[in-house]
Formats: sequence, C-alpha cells, structure tokens
Amino acid sequence: MKLRIKKLIAAAAAAVLLLSGMPVTASAYTPSYTTVKIGLYYGSNAKVSANLQNAVGAGYLFGYYNANRKFVSVGAYTTTAQISVLKDYTMYYDGSNNTYEVGSSGSIVVGCYHIQLNSAYSNYNAAKTVADQYADGFVKFYNSKFYVCIGSYTSYSAASSAISSRGIGSCDVNSGTSYTVTVVETKTGKILFEYDCGTSSSLGILPATPAMISTAKTAAANGTYGSQNYAVSNGCTTWFRGYKYYGGFQYTRLNGGDLTVVNFVDIEDYVKGVIPYEMSPSWPLEALKAQAVCARSYVASHYNAHSSSGFDLCTTEDCQVYYGTNSATTTSDSAVTGTKGKYLLYNGSPCEAYFASSDGGATENSENVWVAAVPYIRGVIDPYEADIADSVSGYYFTITFSQSEITSRLQSWGYSCGTIVSMHVSTYTPTGNVYALTLKDANGKTFTFEKEDAKFIVRASSLHFTVNNEPIKTAAGGSATVYVNDASSQLTITDPTKVYAQGSSGSSVLGSGSIYVIDGTGAKTTLPMSGTTGSTSLIPTNYTGNASSFVINGSGNGHNLGMSQWGAYSMAKYHSKTYDEILKFYYTGVTIG
Repeated sequence: MKLRIKKLIAAAAAAVLLLSGMPVTASAYTPSYTTVKIGLYYGSNAKVSANLQNAVGAGYLFGYYNANRKFVSVGAYTTTAQISVLKDYTMYYDGSNNTYEVGSSGSIVVGCYHIQLNSAYSNYNAAKTVADQYADGFVKFYNSKFYVCIGSYTSYSAASSAISSRGIGSCDVNSGTSYTVTVVETKTGKILFEYDCGTSSSLGILPATPAMISTAKTAAANGTYGSQNYAVSNGCTTWFRGYKYYGGFQYTRLNGGDLTVVNFVDIEDYVKGVIPYEMSPSWPLEALKAQAVCARSYVASHYNAHSSSGFDLCTTEDCQVYYGTNSATTTSDSAVTGTKGKYLLYNGSPCEAYFASSDGGATENSENVWVAAVPYIRGVIDPYEADIADSVSGYYFTITFSQSEITSRLQSWGYSCGTIVSMHVSTYTPTGNVYALTLKDANGKTFTFEKEDAKFIVRASSLHFTVNNEPIKTAAGGSATVYVNDASSQLTITDPTKVYAQGSSGSSVLGSGSIYVIDGTGAKTTLPMSGTTGSTSLIPTNYTGNASSFVINGSGNGHNLGMSQWGAYSMAKYHSKTYDEILKFYYTGVTIG
C-alpha cells in the first residue's frame, strides 16, 4: 500500500504548524565575485572546436579574464557574427554539422603552419596594420606581444615553400605550441586571431554591443586601444551549441589538450539560466523566487569548486542545471530580478542551499543522509506536499524484489552473500525517514545499509519508505513523539503503536482547524511514530523474519535535504507563503540578506 499524507482534525494542535513570526532579514551580503565561471565543456567532454554566434551583439572583443574575473581587452576585435575557436591543429570544416574537426579532408581547411614575421609589436593596432597588407594575414598574441602571421598551411614544407614563392622576407614557419588557440570565421576558415600565453592566461572572448565595437574601431584606428577592463554583463547574448548564453567565454587547452570552454557570466544572469531548468517557469512566482535565492546562494558558496578545471560549477545536477536563457520566461526572469542580490545566509555566510524535487513528507538532517552535520539542513515534517501528492507523477513509488533479485543486487555491489531471506528497516530517523536497512541471508549473515546507501540498495526514489508495510514503534516500547513542525513543536503519544487520523472533508488550509500528518507506515489511518534521538529509535512492530519477496512502498523524489520544490510550489500556490517564508521553513536558523 502506498504511503499516504493525511489530514488530522485537531484544532488544538493546529497552531504548532504555523510558521512563527516574520522572517529575520540580515544586512546585505556582498559575494566574493559578481561574475561566476561555469564549465560548459571540460575533461573528457572538452572540444576540438567551439562555435559562437551573436544573438544580441555586433561582434566580439578578444583578450583574457583577470584574477577579479573582469574581461581585459588586448585591443583585438571582430565584427564577424559567427566565429569558431579551434585548438591549433590542422582542421577541416564539416558543413553538415557546422563544426571543425581534426583533419584535412574537407573543402575548407585551416592549417596549423603559418608564416610568422620576425618583428614583435607592443600593441594590436601596429601589428594589424602590417597584417592587413596580406589577404590571409592575421595577428597572433603570444606571451604579451603581437606578431604578424600569414597563411594557413597543412605542413611545414608547404609553409616553407610559400615563403620563397611569395617573396616574404625576415620570417620563419611557426606552428604554435600545445596551448595555442585559433579564431576563424565559421564558414570560411579565414583566421581572425590567435592566442597563446601558455599557462599564464587563456583566450577570453566577450560578445560586444554596437557601441563597444564602434569604440574598438575608433581606438584601433588611432592606435590607442587595448587593456581596457569590462564587466561581463552588457546585455549581449550568444548562441553556443544550441543554447543562448549571457556573458563571455574562455578557452583553455589544459595540459595541451582539447578546449575547456567556460562561460563567464554575471551571477544574476547565471541564475536566470538556472531557474527554468531547476523549476518550471510556469510555477508560482514566490516558489520561483525561493528557487532563485537557493541558486544564487549555492553558487556563492561554491566559488572555485572545480578549480582544477578552472571554473566554479558545472551545468548538471552534480552542481545546478544551467543551459542559458533558452527556456527563460518573463516570470522566471522576474523571480531573479525580484530577489536581486538576496542570499540565504547562516551566520552571515551563504548556505549550500540543497534542494530536491520532493521529500515524501519529511526532510532530513544532513548527517542522516550524507556525512557532515550542517546546522541549517535540519529535518522537518513537511505538511505542504499533501496538496500536490496525488497529482505529481511518480510521487508515490512501489518496488518489489524477489529473494533472488535482491540477492543478485547485493552481489553486484560486491557483497558475498547467500540468498537474502529477510529485509527490514532497522532504524528510522526522528522525522520518519529510513536511516538503516538490514538484510539477512539464508546463512544468518546480516548486511546493514545506512543513509543514502539504504535508498540506493533498493532503488528507492527517496528515504521516505517502508518494507512490506511494517508498522513501527519505539525500541523501548514506550511513548513516542510526533514531530509536527520542528523539534520544539511536538505531540507526545503515550500509546506508541498508533495515532488514528481521518481525512478532512473539502478543502482546508493550515491554521483553519486541520493539520497535515504523514502516514509513514503505509496504512491508511495511522500516523508514524517519530522517536526521539538516542536509544528510542523506531523499529517495526510486526517484523517476523523471513519473507519470499520484499515490497518497498514510499513517496518523494530526491535526497530529502533542504527545500522541497513541490513543497515550495504548494506553499506558494495553496497557502500564500512568500519566498522568504518558504526558505525559512525548509532551512533552519537562516537569514536572507
């Protein structure tokens, strides 16, 4: 039988569910950086080439990003809307995929051997003036000096022959280093710029507004352009591999390999690219605002989390899902602007604001799921999911294992076991989630899985589940405590086996005479016993030993830590809660500032 979320008609107890007071607002928090670095492609997914196309903008400035994450122009620019960045290999253009690949088989080939004039220049304009004398000339920025390069050849001998046939003096053949990157017009292969500063800096590209390009042209003509600093937020957007991004880009050949591509983006623009992928942009505004504060706080607490690859966060669920502005809406963007500069704080520092799709009826203490005890990630009974539980696809789950199936699963995990003949939840947490799951084989050998391992071993969607619908009681057989809102709001139960509940007729809201409780046992009319800490852990009341099969009944989807997204939806839509009230319900002792 599925876990059920019930309503208990008890006016005297309803008050314990009311959120106490207004949220405490901290003084404004200033993050270490307003620009964040998001790894788009790296490691095994690094690219041999990467295309950019202006969505809003008039071209690009070339330079690098300094230690303060500001873009530093070296004076180079282009008004070409479609450019490709290549590692300095011989590459050909694959028109069917609109990409450059390693090789020389195509009709458009960019060779990695060039004729390089011996003179070095201190500014881009001086080098460009010389390069413009050649139809295939371009400027290379190498270790803070500018050089003029000519041509694009697929071999050293071809470049050497061209020196003689073209009558070019005071030059040599150059093929760059393992850190060189080349910028070309996407569909013509014309080289626009090359960059190589070894490991000291990487090529930065900033999409530019018409005004920025106009200034660049004028300054270059006057020989005065170069080394200006720019913030990455200028209103431009750029297409990159099917997604549209704010901000600029950095290209690094780590250890001489393929291109690591990093999006340098203002933190507010970054959050605009998170919200529509972590929460539906059609959801209530206050829920979206809560998600925006979580996303902003998470990145602020994870600067340089991927420092070995040169960025803060990735684009997947390992960090936060981020795919630029494609799915952003007026509503999702307004959730970001409506909370601009707001962070979830604990003792003045940004929180690692973990969140999950749903908690099944109760969140959990961090140490009961992972390892460390995080003071603001404390388990709470979640009454708000009651309003959405029956309408959310996959909210309830049932998984059945035969003895042979669960035995095979343990063995695939590397455990040496005989046929598994029994399984039961050996410890519940105070909020009614699974803490420990114990299995026994036919030889009497036991295997206990704790925390998230208990979930993974049975493929449960959350830690809110039971095995074979076993009722639970306290280990001591005495009274238990039902945690209604938090550890200070409790109902003490003298009979530890059951508290009976009935559904409320019609629609009811918190504070109107009904409170929500969770059926953690799977029975339709019982409330789970939530034991106090220490020796009064919860155990099944009717655990009798062996079973021929094992049925896992549960609810929720995620790690049970921090904010429930569906709970936030319910709080905003059905209970008129504001984003700060939502956050203070799910995170303990936090402020917003």
